[in-house]
Amino acid sequence: MSDLVKEKSFIVSNEEITRSTTKSYLVLKRVLDCICSIIGLLVLIPVFIIVALIIKIEDPKGKVFFKQIRVGKNEKEFYMYKFRSMASDAEARLENLLSLNQASGAMFKMKDDPRVTRVGRFIRKTSIDELPQLINVLKGEMSLVGPRPPLTREVNQYSTYDKQRLLVVPGCTGLWQVSGRSNIGFAEMVELDLKYIRNRSIAFDLKIILKTFLLLFGSKNAF
Repeated sequence: MSDLVKEKSFIVSNEEITRSTTKSYLVLKRVLDCICSIIGLLVLIPVFIIVALIIKIEDPKGKVFFKQIRVGKNEKEFYMYKFRSMASDAEARLENLLSLNQASGAMFKMKDDPRVTRVGRFIRKTSIDELPQLINVLKGEMSLVGPRPPLTREVNQYSTYDKQRLLVVPGCTGLWQVSGRSNIGFAEMVELDLKYIRNRSIAFDLKIILKTFLLLFGSKNAF
């Protein structure tokens, strides 16, 4: 068993949350989020147009963007945006695939998910499907770095311990994503998120962002 999950006695205290969320850190983090999301959205306009056209060509009847209710800080729900990478009836088909789940705990992952389209496989592999989340960052619903926002049905399975990962604003990338992602189980993901909460800083955030970019050019272990 991983060292990350051998000991589960840690509970994030108010003191530790306060220590990792000083006013200066929160202000700088929000400024960084706003600047990067605005620049990103402007620079990536051509990419958005091309991806939208390709998605429409493959499936003219389907929508370009996919929005899904996710759970953010303090269990507040919001719509998270992505480029659609699955068939239009993906949610309806999920129930029949739950028995094939390849992830542990309160997550659903399937390497060869039949609901993913051909275009979807490419934009997922390159993380292009995640780019619309810059809109969520600009709106303040997400940050560039933080715990991944879970689905409502996943949170319904959370223990009090697991819900500690919802104490901060969720992110587009985080310690879990740069530490193995789909090769890491749910319990280990929680531990990595709590480690981030305990130690987060601008320097730590920038390190995770840099690692995320480096992983885009190699194997991301994602599905």
